[in-house]
Amino acid sequence: MTDLLYWLQGPAPETAPPKVEMPPWGETKVVGKPLPRVDAYERVSGSAVYPLDFALPDMLHAAILRCPHAHAVVKSVDTSAAEKMPGVRAVITGKTPGADIPWFRGRGKWYSKLFDERARYEGDEVAAVAAETRAQAYDALKAIKVEYEELAFVLDPREAVKPDAPPIHDGTNRYGDPADYARGDVAAGFAAADAVVEGTFSTACEIHAPMEVHGSVVKWDGNRLTVWDTTQGVFEVQEAVAQSLKLPLANVRVIGHYMGGGFGSKLEAGKYTVIAALLAKATARPVKLFLTREEEFLASGNRPANTMTVKVGAKKDGTLTAIEFSSIGSGGAYPNGASTSFLATDLYTCPNVKARDENVAINAGRARAMRAPGFPQGAWALEQAMDALAVKLGMDPVALRLANVPKVSQRRGNQPYTSTGLAECLRDGAKAFGWSEARTRAKGDGPIRKGVGVASALWGYGGGPPATVVVKLYADGSVNVNTGAADIGTGTKTVMAQVVAEELGVPVEKIQIEHADTGTTQYSGPSGGSKTVPSDMPAARAAAIEVRNKLLAGAAEDLKLPVEELRLEGPDVVSAKDPSKKVAVTAVKALERHQVLVGVGTRGPNVEGKVISMFAAHFAEVEVNTKTGEVTVTRLLAAQDSARVMNRLTFECQVQGGLVMGLGLGRTEERVLDRQTGKMCNANWHDYKIPTALDVPAEQKVLSVDLVDTECNTAGAKGVGEPSTIPTAAAIANAVHDAVGVRVHDSPITPPRLVALLAGRGKKG
Repeated sequence: MTDLLYWLQGPAPETAPPKVEMPPWGETKVVGKPLPRVDAYERVSGSAVYPLDFALPDMLHAAILRCPHAHAVVKSVDTSAAEKMPGVRAVITGKTPGADIPWFRGRGKWYSKLFDERARYEGDEVAAVAAETRAQAYDALKAIKVEYEELAFVLDPREAVKPDAPPIHDGTNRYGDPADYARGDVAAGFAAADAVVEGTFSTACEIHAPMEVHGSVVKWDGNRLTVWDTTQGVFEVQEAVAQSLKLPLANVRVIGHYMGGGFGSKLEAGKYTVIAALLAKATARPVKLFLTREEEFLASGNRPANTMTVKVGAKKDGTLTAIEFSSIGSGGAYPNGASTSFLATDLYTCPNVKARDENVAINAGRARAMRAPGFPQGAWALEQAMDALAVKLGMDPVALRLANVPKVSQRRGNQPYTSTGLAECLRDGAKAFGWSEARTRAKGDGPIRKGVGVASALWGYGGGPPATVVVKLYADGSVNVNTGAADIGTGTKTVMAQVVAEELGVPVEKIQIEHADTGTTQYSGPSGGSKTVPSDMPAARAAAIEVRNKLLAGAAEDLKLPVEELRLEGPDVVSAKDPSKKVAVTAVKALERHQVLVGVGTRGPNVEGKVISMFAAHFAEVEVNTKTGEVTVTRLLAAQDSARVMNRLTFECQVQGGLVMGLGLGRTEERVLDRQTGKMCNANWHDYKIPTALDVPAEQKVLSVDLVDTECNTAGAKGVGEPSTIPTAAAIANAVHDAVGVRVHDSPITPPRLVALLAGRGKKG
């Protein structure tokens, strides 16, 4: 199991170990403070230029024709009428020279093409048009005549594995064999248990639905291509585009300075970028291609739906004896992950565990990584089973979890964690939430019943190399920081400025961040998996320390003092023994001579023999209307172990957003596919219910468990993006059970679903 969750193929890249010593920070002056974002004005004023805003002179607009059927063979495509329409400058199909490009690679083979002869879901690409205006491009799409041979389709992974299911690819609908994991003797563990619970749970498919739709602007200069892309990883897009178009990496430049949300869906290149490049080549003009909102729902990714069966056994004191977990889900019509078992195998100490994950093809849009892929689904099942076990044992749910807090990563060879804050998250979170008091109060006499719930989580990946950062200190005392990392809205640029300010004593306002441009910045992996802070900040720190060492060496020459005696104090280099001996940073002769001091920092390897993971415990309070089935979440509290908090303000914003996403999984979000046609019924923001401000509880608190972790990396921070959304939905489901005694096995908890259960047509547990 690699820590590089989002490295998709080939050997994991590495960077050289840092050249400087980086002792752990003690108390910091800048790092950890709640500073506003360095680009806050640009973001809120509208002056920040997102790729969707971008325009070039003489630019064309492009649109994609998509298959309207769940499964079909494209018999013929007639573009003659479209080519004659006003404003149309190019039309391409799978038959266009140069467009026969393989796409969607998995398990050593290609599963499709840029324009495949066989469309495997509603939304698969068939043709594309470039025109003078976007309206003209979409008008031209309507004029393209396509002859389809409709095929039988399958939408449910459980149906897709049956022998008589229609094949989506040649052979089986399974993406490889089931993934099995086991330790100990599960049968013996259940035999030794005093209490056993078992249930089947399901989570609905979620759509990322970012504010900024997916897309690119592209421009050719000879055989060199520049791409302005809404992406979480410019180097990932560069590699995919260069490979598709058979170009050297040096001939593809990808720029991604701003991005309006991605949540994992923008970790990889999309077909739209390569399609835009082909259209731009054909027309010798820049091309802009962005998806419509409906296309976002159909073709830009999703969190897979999963059906999970979990069985848990424990002794009377709550000690777990056995866990058995199985999951079936779908990466969609083309391969991507759908595993959910990690939490069941690693979150709690348990000697006997057995797990299986199955990933199956269905005729629906392809999955992409979505904030903690697989973990919220796994928490929905495991944490509800833990709650049911607590009820059966007559234990407090918090006490049951505390009885099984892990000290080692059992999934990864029983290696110890660099730090484990789950117990603190549970204890401190329960105290801050008022758990004991809330558990003992009356549920209510009328139709409105109150309840509280808790759920735990870990995120199994803690970042690592590669990352390289360059820091430049200029003669006037200002600083440039050069990094390939994307700021996906999480405040990466701000935290990087804080790290450099901490080491150089330069105000954040005097630090300029140059980032996410394959033509001008250093390599960094995509910003996902909560890896940006733990991967890139150590590199930034190393670069800043190298600059500081050069500066102090120059000042030592000027002051005729040993370099060990000197320190940075604001704008001056000062003697620790005699503060009267000092020199202004801008007056150091070495800086004056060179005009710039440069430091290159790299992210070294993770500590050997240990595992880096983040932990969390979420608490929820709900009110349930037993007549209507309506659930109102009145309180949420998230206790998070992320080790050192780099910026208190951005940390809290990340967790608040994670809670809202978890609220969506638990309460409102669900892709609905029509069983008769295979089409998505709610491919819009009206019918696909993402939470709004009216759904967010008035009281939503964040509690940071600030453990000191000197081994996770040289910044001492473990990240927060993924674990802040993993247990939220499960905590809400457990609170609903506490309120009304009914367990909702299937997400989301909608009024019709809950009313049916309350009427006695569902299972109680």
